[in-house]
Amino acid sequence: METCHILVVEDDPDINRLLCTILENAGYDCRPAYSGSEAQLWTQQYQYDLVLLDLMLPGLTGEELIRELRRKRTMPILVLSAKAGLADRVNVLRLGADDFIPKPFDNDEVLARVEAQLRRYKEFDRGGSGGQLLTHGALALDQESMSVTVDGQPVNLTAREFRILELLMVHPKKVFTREQLYEQVWNGEYMGDDNTVNVHISNLRAKLNKACKGEYIKTVWGIGFKLAD
Repeated sequence: METCHILVVEDDPDINRLLCTILENAGYDCRPAYSGSEAQLWTQQYQYDLVLLDLMLPGLTGEELIRELRRKRTMPILVLSAKAGLADRVNVLRLGADDFIPKPFDNDEVLARVEAQLRRYKEFDRGGSGGQLLTHGALALDQESMSVTVDGQPVNLTAREFRILELLMVHPKKVFTREQLYEQVWNGEYMGDDNTVNVHISNLRAKLNKACKGEYIKTVWGIGFKLAD
């Protein structure tokens, strides 16, 4: 079984050491980073399967690091921070983070969330949906290469955004509720929080529209979302 490599970005040495211990005991390979600037250097030199990230960092902030990583990387980013207000959580999801764990954290929950993120990411990486080329109007999605274009223009999506669009394109007539999207994309039980799904849909729409203006995802009021006709 291939070892997963995780970058742990936390400026508190004790917390960083604890997180690395939790993950290494579960069989993961961890590299600690103690500032956003150090993490930036490591991500420029090496490929990581997941980044576990605090927000309040010296040098480059966590938010700035997420923004930079999302310009060219799709690996899961799991934020772990004491900045746990609704606005903070929504902001990091909009920037491209995949999950948020508030501090103080439970060790078992951190490990479970990391495992869930990696499991889903590896499914994407294997091209588990059969490797087909899906098209819908100007949209084209290649399941094998995990690439998306709109009217020939490439669109850089996170793994979650890709999976949402893939679901909608596999079932172009189906209206997905937020609960259905969450359970299939996040691979977990829906707890009634619409923000996570809404933010990812909003990010996906913005990226598609930036590549080529148009309506690609339709909101069906009171129900959920579907591909626009």
